[in-house]
Amino acid sequence: MFTRKDIEFKTIFVINCIDERNLRVSNGELLLEEKLADSKKTLTKMPFQKILALFIVGDITITTPLIEKCHKYNVALVVMKPNLRPVFYWSNSAEANFLLHQRQYQTDKNDISIAKVIVCNKIQNQKDLLIKTRKKDASTIEAIKHCDLSLDLLDDIDDYHKLLGLEGCVAKNFFAAYYQLYNWKSRMPRTKCDILNTTLDIGYTILFNFMECFVRMFGFDLYIGIYHRLWFKRKSLICDLIEPFRCLIDHAVLLAYNRQQFSAKDFIQIKGEYHLRYDKTQTYYQVFYEALIARKQDFFLYVQSYYRCFMQKKSVSRYPKFTM
Repeated sequence: MFTRKDIEFKTIFVINCIDERNLRVSNGELLLEEKLADSKKTLTKMPFQKILALFIVGDITITTPLIEKCHKYNVALVVMKPNLRPVFYWSNSAEANFLLHQRQYQTDKNDISIAKVIVCNKIQNQKDLLIKTRKKDASTIEAIKHCDLSLDLLDDIDDYHKLLGLEGCVAKNFFAAYYQLYNWKSRMPRTKCDILNTTLDIGYTILFNFMECFVRMFGFDLYIGIYHRLWFKRKSLICDLIEPFRCLIDHAVLLAYNRQQFSAKDFIQIKGEYHLRYDKTQTYYQVFYEALIARKQDFFLYVQSYYRCFMQKKSVSRYPKFTM
């Protein structure tokens, strides 16, 4: 498994291959090349010893030497379409950790104690984001009070569906207050019904793929969650563990719109759905990945601590929390 020093030393690279670009291995290094009219231009060289993960957006040819090098240096390789839908994921993970799998399968599905820790962490971060805006309007004040009330009620909740309802109510108030200046309506995932929802979907998708890299390092069965229940082809554990980290995307989105890095002009509407223009993808990906990569150690330490608590059956009070 990786150590904290590995995370400090190694880097996560995001490579835009939507344009005519190519990756190849030469002299033990990874070369990113740009295809010109009658030649190729090397844009950058990356030694495999310093690569933690490669996120490749666009079309690319995966070669045997590339896989061999990734295997040798434990480099996670994620290839995504321009819309960020993963089409290939490879990593030399600790998938043989059968003791961890047994522990996951034996977990009582009616025990929501760990799920309550995750939800509590998420609500606290939402409250911190609202406070960070320094707004004193009625919507923001009410949303903060709702967070406080919900945090007080969490200890007494012993029903899974009540926990879902509590989280949903907090999220509804949070989004309405946090994005009130941008004509917020409601959170509707994956519908592409408006520009802000589509932007959040892009950010959350990047967050999901980013978290998966760290979770795979420890050999978890990604489909067995604690809060999110089993669902066909859904990596429920990743859905669980990204909850406290959603605040990073929420904050990055608000900041980017405030700074006019993101704009309604960046989207086109097709059959009632909003889609990000190809020429704007690099800007959006850069904003989100920079926000996440800056906290890569927090991701690693969170998952590492979660793994240790889970395997050693520690008290829920010992489980990790991520704070802004």
